[in-house]
Amino acid sequence: MPRTGRVLLPNNPHHVVQRGHNRQVVFAEVSAYQYYLKTLRLWKREYGIKVYAYCLMTHHVHMVLEPADDVAVLGNLMKRLAGRQTRYVNCLEGRSGTLWGGRHKSSPIQSEQYFLSCCRYVELNPVRAGMVRTPNQYRWSSFPSKLINKDNGWLDEHECYTALGTSGRERMLDLSPRMPV
Repeated sequence: MPRTGRVLLPNNPHHVVQRGHNRQVVFAEVSAYQYYLKTLRLWKREYGIKVYAYCLMTHHVHMVLEPADDVAVLGNLMKRLAGRQTRYVNCLEGRSGTLWGGRHKSSPIQSEQYFLSCCRYVELNPVRAGMVRTPNQYRWSSFPSKLINKDNGWLDEHECYTALGTSGRERMLDLSPRMPV
């Protein structure tokens, strides 16, 4: 029986999640995090995908991504990321086999309010997991770059986010009075 297709919308942000196989650790070393982000930066340009938010947890990844007109590029990007990361970790750890637990999950984000909530959810993952007290303490997330308005050269900003204020701190305060900065 064929699996059902995903609902993908062109020029629309999507919340994307990829989990480690059996919830195993995907990012055991700093170099694994760095390699994933390097690959994401490289292939986002190749596929013309916008990256609004990301958080690399030890055993899964959350991202807010937006494909342009060709929605198939989202699946291509995720396939490329998964394959390259699997080969890298297998080589690094002297192992073989799968790293990821099946296909990635994605869901369209169809309102500005949900977009902002989704980005906040993604970037607060390490706080909810008890890994850090505030999201700016977690280096494998887009939050620190947004907070200090650091132009990292590859992270995209959605117009509804930039409309919240002129600085990263202003925007974070507008997102939620409860968000620890």
